[in-house]
Amino acid sequence: MPVNFDVVISTAEDSVDMKAGLDTLQGVSDATRYIAETILCERVPERQSHKAKVRTTLRQSFKGSYGQKFSVDVYDEILQTKLTKIGKDTFVELVTYYLTDAMFKDAGDLSPKAQAVVNQLGERSNELSEQLRKSSLKNIHEISLKFGHEVKIRYRKSRDEQIVLAIFDDETAGVLETVPSNESVSIIAGITRLNTHTGNGRLQLLGEDETVAFGFDREYKSLAITGKKLFSENLHHNNGTSKDHWNHLNLEASTLRLRDGKIIKYIIKGYSG
Repeated sequence: MPVNFDVVISTAEDSVDMKAGLDTLQGVSDATRYIAETILCERVPERQSHKAKVRTTLRQSFKGSYGQKFSVDVYDEILQTKLTKIGKDTFVELVTYYLTDAMFKDAGDLSPKAQAVVNQLGERSNELSEQLRKSSLKNIHEISLKFGHEVKIRYRKSRDEQIVLAIFDDETAGVLETVPSNESVSIIAGITRLNTHTGNGRLQLLGEDETVAFGFDREYKSLAITGKKLFSENLHHNNGTSKDHWNHLNLEASTLRLRDGKIIKYIIKGYSG
């Protein structure tokens, strides 16, 4: 049961620099394979092999900007059965989720079926996102960084229907230059999203409109039950009321910033109601 995708590099010339283009295709291949193998084998691979049970395959190309069809193929009967059980649509939803999460963006609410897969992976979800940041995202952005071309990964649901899963450009490439800081900042924020299996979520600072990613400085399962309750109850309250009546938490955190200083993730070290 191959899952068909394509990658489109937006260029008016219908051609791209070969080295940068191949690096971008390599990044797309690695990213989708990492995601697929983690979901199906429930482990995050450290390297890719031509003998792997989950591989990507180049398909006939097409015209229009510069595009390349490819597929994720599973060469193992047990894993094929697992992929069939998950379903193509849910698998594609998870590909979108992990590509988005790797860029510290809000992936939105998952379907119950997709959320169950993420829950089952637990801490391996965080490991997968970190693995994608190591090299896959850098390679994907090569054509954007060097030539300014936009890259789209699409799911080829049918010959006539292609669904955009992720877009990469020189702006999203900023995530490649994140700078961790040991500085401690005090913030007041409401919790808007929390995965109790991974410890990752989104928060919104008091007086701000945008949400920011957050995690903890330890595995979520080791967090004291009082802390888990504090965050889950805050989320439950805020999701059920208007913003004017939100409850907020006092948090101590270190930060992960872009080169321009923008904070894209808070690492929570201390908290109180």
